[in-house]
Amino acid sequence: MTIIRRATAIGATVTATACAALALAPAAAAAAPKAAAPKAAAAQYNGACGSGYSVVNSAQIGTKGTVFLTYNSATGKNCVVTVRTTPGKAVHMTASLGFASPTTTVTDTGYFTTYAGPVYLDARGLCVTWRGEISGEVAGKNGTNCGTLAADRH
Repeated sequence: MTIIRRATAIGATVTATACAALALAPAAAAAAPKAAAPKAAAAQYNGACGSGYSVVNSAQIGTKGTVFLTYNSATGKNCVVTVRTTPGKAVHMTASLGFASPTTTVTDTGYFTTYAGPVYLDARGLCVTWRGEISGEVAGKNGTNCGTLAADRH
C-alpha cells in the first residue's frame, strides 16, 4: 500500500520595514521584553465515535485542529475523527485509520465545516496507522497503539 502525503507550502516574505525599525531603535528593541507567541488551543474531542469510546491518542494539526484516535474495549474497535479548532466555512478534511497486515484503510474525506469521520476499524491486537488532514496540513502516527496480541497475528 502506498501512502501519499500532501502538504501545502506557504511562502513568507521578509520586509525591509522590520529591519529598518530595528536599525532605528536598537536600544528599544533590546530593552523590550520578548513576548511568547500564544499557543494555539487544541480542538477538543467531540464524542463523534459514540458511547464507549475513549481517546487513546491524538495529534495536533498545526493550529487548525486535532486528530483523535479512540478505542472501545467492549467491541475492540478503534475510531478516528478529525476536529477543527474553529468551525467555519467548509474546507477539505480527512480522517483515516488503517493497519498493514492485511492492508486495510478506512477514510472519510470531503469538505466539512466542523469534523471529518468518524471512521471505524476492528484492530484488536494490531498496530494502527491513523491521520487527519485539514486544508492540506496533516498529522497522525504510523504503527502505534499496538494491542497485546500484535505479536500473535501474522
